[in-house]
Formats: sequence, structure tokens, C-alpha cells
Amino acid sequence: MRYTKKQFEAEYPNDDTCLEAIFQNRFGDLEACPKCGVAGATFHRVKKRQCYACAHCAYQLHPLADTIFRKTTTPLKDWFYAIYLFSVAKNGVSAKELERHLGVTYKTAWRMAKQIRLLMAQESEQLSGTVEIDEAWMGGRNAKKRGYEKKTPVFGAVERGGRLSAQKVRTTGSRVLLPVIEEKIAKGTHIHSDEWGAYRTLPKLGYSHTTVHHRSLEYVRGDVHTNTIEGFWGQIKRSISGTYHGVSPKYLQSYVDEFVFRYNLRDVAVCPALLERATKPV
Repeated sequence: MRYTKKQFEAEYPNDDTCLEAIFQNRFGDLEACPKCGVAGATFHRVKKRQCYACAHCAYQLHPLADTIFRKTTTPLKDWFYAIYLFSVAKNGVSAKELERHLGVTYKTAWRMAKQIRLLMAQESEQLSGTVEIDEAWMGGRNAKKRGYEKKTPVFGAVERGGRLSAQKVRTTGSRVLLPVIEEKIAKGTHIHSDEWGAYRTLPKLGYSHTTVHHRSLEYVRGDVHTNTIEGFWGQIKRSISGTYHGVSPKYLQSYVDEFVFRYNLRDVAVCPALLERATKPV
């Protein structure tokens, strides 16, 4: 589903509408004032402040408290527009791009991007059905004529036609991957993978398991393949190389979360979902 810039500008033309949206998403379902307990109490905006006061007892609610907007001096409209850019940018948004779009300093743009990625943290619901699994090596920096700097392994699993999960791991050995698989994938799931040795004992853990043998140049056998997860790896690697040019192991998981979030919301408008998350405490 598309969410256009015209729609965004119509919904959020200024800071006041952005603050009202945060207040309504966070406190709009209150049945009574938290302090005086008056049912159906109304709250009005406090003049020149980013808070709302109860019309009965003047108790104040601060919608920005504990959110990514806490203590920010950057206009809320700029924050919302940055979130919009993240929602529509298939290949990600660099801090330099935010700096150019918003007219803020690089330090501010980098912090905003970091905070927005916090909203994209993955959920813990297990995958099921038919699931493809694979591992990839990411991060580092492409140094021409000197090869690649040390990269970090990432494990991924994706339901056929469903959700995806991916996380940074220490190694790709069975002692690391098998506990991750048990945490992320429900027992009884049918798993497709390549012939990597760490997956050999999956049937003993309660999974049915089929492999394709990439070393023998076999990539598809009937409906057995890992093309879905490998397509995701290709997308994220191209984006990291082309947009960010390199990602350190320290922050790699937040970038992985960003692309997993977009993948899992590929059939809905990402911006409204991301803005709703932005109103919640982090």
C-alpha cells in the first residue's frame, strides 16, 4: 500500500498537528484522568508547551516523555518527515541524506537515524509453516585492491509468503545457530536450507528438514530452495554498500532490523505504522 508525500503533508503540516497525533496515539483512549479520576476528562494543549492539562484538575500529560522525541530541540515536523523518508526508502536513508533534506547538522541527523531505527526492533513471535534459513556475512567496508575488512555473520529465517527474522550472531557454528533456530522457529516447522553442516541435526530437534546442494550447483529442486532469504540478503547487502558504504558490528543489528521491518510490512503502508510506534515509550 502506498503512502505518498502529498498524504503525509496533508496529515502533518506543522509541529502542532504532529504533537496532537502523538498525544492521541498515546493517550487518546484514556477513560479517566490519571490523577483526579474524573471519567471522560478532557485535556487541552498548554500554551507554548509540549504538554496537555486536565480541564478538571490541571494535571499535565507529556506525550513526548520516554519517546524518541524526548528533550529534542529539532522540530517535530522534521522528525516526522525523517520517519516518512525511512518508510519509503527501499535502500535505506543515510545520515548525510537526512542532513541535506532537513538542513540539520550531521550529528543531529545521525542521532535521528539511530533513534528511528530503534522503532524498527523485531518482534519475538515465532515463525512457522515452511521456513527458509540461511546465514550471510555483512558489514565491514569495501576497500578496493585490499579486499574486505572483517565482516559479521547474520542468521536469517523467512516464512514462505510471510514474516522474516534476522539477527547478528557470533559464529555460524551449530552451538550458536541451533539455539537461535529453536528460539525463532516453532517446532514442527518444515525448514529448507543449504547443506551447511550446522543444520544436520534439525530433525532431532523436532523439525522436518530439506536441503539444496549449492556446492553441486543445485539451487532449486521442486519447491525446495532458499531463494527468498537469499533475495533478502542481496537487498540488504546492496543497500549497505550503496547507501551506508559500511556498517560496524556495534550497530549492524539496528540496520538489519530496519530492513526486516520494511520486509515484514511490505503489503501495508509503512509510514503510519512507524509513526504509531514513534508515539510509544522506548
